[in-house]
This record gives sequence, C-alpha cells and structure tokens, in this order.
Amino acid sequence: MAIAFPPSAKPHLDRLSRTWTEREGVVGWLTTTNHKRIGILYFFTTIAFFVAGGVEALLMRTQLVTPNNSVLSPGAYNELLTMHGITMIFLFVIPMTTGAFGNYLIPLMIGARDMAFPRMNALSYWLFLGSGIFMYVSLLIGQAPNAGWFNYVPLASRAFSPNLGIDFYALGLIFNGISSTAAAANFIVTIFKFRAPGMSLNRMPLFCFAFLAVSFALVFALPALTTDLVFLELDRQVGFNFFDVGHGGQPLLWQHLFWIFGHPEVYIIILPAFGIATSIIPTFVRRRMVAFPLVALAEILVAFIGFGVWAHHMFAVGLATVTTVYFAAASLIIVIPSGIQLFAWITTIVTGKPRFKTPLLWIIGFIIFFLIGGLTGVMVAAIPFDQQVTDTYFIVAHFHFVIFGAAVFPILGGMYYWFPKVTGRMYYEKLGQWSFWITFVGTLLLFFPMHLLGLEGMPRRVYTYPGGMGWTGSNFIETIGSYITAIGLLMVAGNLITSLFKGAPAGNDPFEGDTLEWSTTSPPPAYNFAVVPQISSPYAMWDKKDREADVEKLARGEDTLQGGHSTPATTVVDAEWDEVLDMPSDSWAPMLLAAAVFGIFAMLLTGHLFAAAVFGAVAALVLAGWHAHEPQEA
Repeated sequence: MAIAFPPSAKPHLDRLSRTWTEREGVVGWLTTTNHKRIGILYFFTTIAFFVAGGVEALLMRTQLVTPNNSVLSPGAYNELLTMHGITMIFLFVIPMTTGAFGNYLIPLMIGARDMAFPRMNALSYWLFLGSGIFMYVSLLIGQAPNAGWFNYVPLASRAFSPNLGIDFYALGLIFNGISSTAAAANFIVTIFKFRAPGMSLNRMPLFCFAFLAVSFALVFALPALTTDLVFLELDRQVGFNFFDVGHGGQPLLWQHLFWIFGHPEVYIIILPAFGIATSIIPTFVRRRMVAFPLVALAEILVAFIGFGVWAHHMFAVGLATVTTVYFAAASLIIVIPSGIQLFAWITTIVTGKPRFKTPLLWIIGFIIFFLIGGLTGVMVAAIPFDQQVTDTYFIVAHFHFVIFGAAVFPILGGMYYWFPKVTGRMYYEKLGQWSFWITFVGTLLLFFPMHLLGLEGMPRRVYTYPGGMGWTGSNFIETIGSYITAIGLLMVAGNLITSLFKGAPAGNDPFEGDTLEWSTTSPPPAYNFAVVPQISSPYAMWDKKDREADVEKLARGEDTLQGGHSTPATTVVDAEWDEVLDMPSDSWAPMLLAAAVFGIFAMLLTGHLFAAAVFGAVAALVLAGWHAHEPQEA
C-alpha cells in the first residue's frame, strides 16, 4: 500500500520539492550529494567495468578453447587474467552491491532522506571512479599488472615485474580502498543513527543487517591489504625488503596480509547477495522470513568468523600442522551460519506460496550455485584434499560458483526486482525468465567442468596447454558456456534498456513488497518520504495501519520536516527520536577532492614526489573550503 497524497498535502509536498530538488543537467550530476543519484552513478560505472571484465574473460576462454592456441600471447593473457580479477572484485561486485544497491536502497529501507554523510558519499563515488580509471590506464598503455589478482611476491617484485604494472596495481588498490572505507563508515553511521523512529534493531530489514556486516568487514579488512600494498611499494620504489628472503624478508608475509583481507573479502562480496535474497524471497512467497533473528545473527557471524579462516588459502605453503588444523576447523565452523541462512531461505520458499517471477528465479539459481560452491568449499577445508587441488582449476570452479553464481545472480535478480522502483517502468517478464534460464545453463557449462579439469591436474593461470592431456573437451564446453552466459547477460541488458523506454507504468508497489522503499513513489522523490514513516515491524509495507497513519500525518502536515534539508536522527538501539539534522546540499568539493587525490597517485606512480605534494596541498585546500562553507553533517 503506497502513500496516497491527499489534496491538503500539496503545499507540504511543493515545499519539500523546492527544498530538496537538485540542479538539472550535467552540473547536477557532477555536484550531486543525493544518495539515489550517487547509487545510479555507481550502477552505470560498475556496469561499464563489468563489460570490460566480461570481455577479458571471453578472450581468455577463447584462448583456451583448443590446445596450443595463439589468440593471446603469454604476456597478454597474464595481463587480462589479472585485470579480470581486479575488475570483477574491486570494480564491479563490491561497488555494485555497496555503492549502487546500498546507496540507493538503504536510506529508503530505513525511512531516511539521505545517507549520514552526503558529501562523503559523493566523494566515495568519485574516488572509486578515479581508481578504476587509474588502473585501466595501465591496460591502455600496455603496462597492466600481470601477477594475478592476488599478486604474489616474488613474482610481483621489481626483479620479475620491472615495468609499472605492479605499481598501478598497488597504488590503484590503495586508491580504491579509500573509497571503500569512506563508503563503509557512511553505511555504519547511517544504519545506526538514521533509522526511522520505531525501527529498533530487531525491526530492521535483513537487507540492512547484511550491509551492516559488510561495512564492518570492510573497515577491519582493508587496513591489512593497504599495509601489504604499502610494503610492496616501499620494496619496489625505495629498496625496502619486507618480502625478500635474501635480506631478512619473508614472501609469506604478503600472503598472510593479503588473505587477512582476502578471505573476509569473499564474505564482503557474498553478504550483500544474502541481503538481496532476504528481500526478494518474502515478497514473492507471500510470507515472512523463517527464523528472522537467526538469519540476522548469521549474517553478522559470517562476517565475524570470516576473519579467522584466512590461512586456509595457504595449506600448501608449509605451515605448522597445528596451525593448518585450526584454520581447517574455522573453515568448517563458518558453514554453520551460512547453513542457517540457506535453510531459512529454502524453508520460507517451501512453506510459502511462491510466485516464480523473474527476480525469484535468479534467487533460486543463486541458492543452487551457493550450494555447489559451499560444498566444494567444505571439500577444500580438508587439508589433504586442498593440498592436492591447490592452484588447479578445481579452485577456479569453487571460487566462480561462489563469486559469479552466488554473488552476481542475486545482483541480477535485484536489478529486476528494484527496476520498477528506480524507473517507474515494468520489465518484460517473459524475456526476463528467458534471460535467467540461458544465463543459468551457460554458467553451469562454463564453471562445472572446471572441477573435473582440476581433478585431472590442469593448473590455473596457464595460457595454453598441450594436446593429448584429456583437457580439450572440458575446455571446449567451458568456452561454449562462456558465450551462452554472455548471451544471457545481453538479454538482461536488452530487457532493462527496452523496458526503460517502453515498459508499462509500474505504480508504486507492483510486487506488493514488504519493505519501506515500496511506500513511496516510483521513482522516489528527492526527499524520499513526505513524512517520517511510522514503523512497527521489519515488514513495514505489510503493516497497513502504519501506512494509513503516514497518510493521516501528511494530511495534517505533521512530521514533514519542511524547514530545510532536514532528516531525523534516532538512538542506536531502539530508534527513538534524538534530533533533527540539517543535511548539506549539492557541492563541487567531492569531485574536486577526488581529482586532487587522483593527481597524488598519478604523481607517485611516475615518481614526481614534489608534484604529488602539490596535489596534496590542493586536496587540503579543497577540504578546508569543504568545511568552511558547508553545514555540518551528522
């Protein structure tokens, strides 16, 4: 039930529109601090990087379709392999979920009018865009990183990688990490302090629990990666020897620091998918989520336990037996919170009245692929088995079922699910279902045979292989699967693009959704909610009396907060009224600051330290102007 605007509400709505509506045209987008616009910017930017990463994947699969192929040279293959991994993880999945979905939806789900720090939110986008451009310049000039996405030393040292490729990698990921840290801190404050009055923690949507867990994981995981990258740059540029055994260093230090980030990062990728699933399932099965408190706790525990399993990536490096046994145990324990969520999803579907529309189909596909990836994850937690399949295609198969099947499928389902809310148009259902089935079949053909190749001994990261090894048939099927998957993804894009212009009007709540974003117009107004919503449960849209109370308050002009860019702040646990905050409007400062930071990293890359310091001074001046001429944020 969407809020209907009574005639007496028109003056209030007009005033809110005048106060909150941003500038039109290009300038409006460059200076925006509105969370919905920033989410849309993230969406289209990450889609562009997804296309780039997909083309890289297709080129690699084409190279491997037959033995002794020569589509790519060994050097080009290594560069594409590395850029594909960097792109899909750092430039697509994480920013798509946190940047696009999180930015657009979380304020709408919790009844807020914006993120806690709107200018910092804009800054995180421009930093992300700058870091992506920075890293892709390396590919354009023929000096892309080539040591794999986890960049092991000594291969990444200057002795073996003398050009700028690894420096692009190290500086680019430090650059990217600043953006992710800013975004994560913003989500934490927003979720804790900007929930609508009455939305206590136990009434918060499961989607928000997932993003809260992800945000804390980012804040605690990224420092390890940043430290590792700083050490590497000091080794390469200044002659330090953190990773050089000959001078007292230790190559395994890179692996430890990288995987202290890298394994929580797997859950940083997958947890938003869990949140999307818990939003879509109740809507299309017409019942509340089974074991809601346990699912919320499980989402938090997955992120927490994920910090204790990093060395299961290192079972083959010669760690002490007692150490590997501990990490094997931790790797098995993390199955418990994941299993809780899996059983909750399945039980909710089975005990409800499912409508197998396109969004739910993508979630069904996600559950299947998550089961496959999870079962092989339990297998590689067994130390002897892991030592046999390490660095084979079995690990590639496991990783991609988790990352693509279990993370990207919910993203695609979420695109369909929230497309009517963002655009005001309905997608084409029949084409949506066809796009799912083609992508599902293509994904199975692409990744499942990799398990067999790994068991047959095919190593990962090889650019070709000899005939007569028994690998040709599986590689041929995988390559066919990659092109079928690409066709399915193109159908998704074609459906949504066509629907944007020709789709039927969606209305405010076409799916009879359960969370608060469906209570406002499609697309939502700049101010999100005309009145501060009343909340009684995690399923705000199914509480009809609350939504009727919103309509009555709007008619009286109550709780509309028309005095400016105003939004309520509430207490952390119980979401009781705390204060009304004046939020900043559009600003050039975030984009200018991000440009100055880009200059700093570009100058560090080329060794112009004085110029880097000049850009640092420019960044400081922009920050000073930012705080001198803008209102204080939350």
